[in-house]
Amino acid sequence: MIVWLNGTHGAGKTTTSVHVQQLILGSRVFDAEKVGETLMDITPGLPATDNFQHWPPWRSLVVETARRVLDYTGGTLVIPMTVLVEQYWREISSGLAQHAIPVRHFVLHADQDTLRARIAGDTVLGPNSPFRLRYLKPYAEAARTWLHAEAEVVDTTRLTPAQTALQIAEAVRN
Repeated sequence: MIVWLNGTHGAGKTTTSVHVQQLILGSRVFDAEKVGETLMDITPGLPATDNFQHWPPWRSLVVETARRVLDYTGGTLVIPMTVLVEQYWREISSGLAQHAIPVRHFVLHADQDTLRARIAGDTVLGPNSPFRLRYLKPYAEAARTWLHAEAEVVDTTRLTPAQTALQIAEAVRN
């Protein structure tokens, strides 16, 4: 099984994924961003883009990597990864479905003011990361048009990552 934690930067995906992994027996965190980093290291580089998700190999490699890891280890993969392009989500989810891998898709949501405040106080990438701020508007558009209809939405505005993880783990167990 895959527990996919979607949502924009500042929603709490990465921190929550660590807590979810601790709550679901036999689970592991798979950071699909590392697949993108591998593709970015290819020299000479792949065609220029502002987001590695635009490279078709990223999407198929995420599916294949998840499948291979699950075949090897069993259990559950927790994947904290923002996917805001509907076509990309469809490619990934249908690829996983072709391998009979069940997916529980959660969107960690917070209002725009909360997201901006979290990004402003980010101690990892630094305050007010332009990269992170750039995704607030596309997230809002995806949430409005398709994303929230495709997932179980967890409002993290007033929840700690541990509380969010508990809510997700309980939903997965039920």
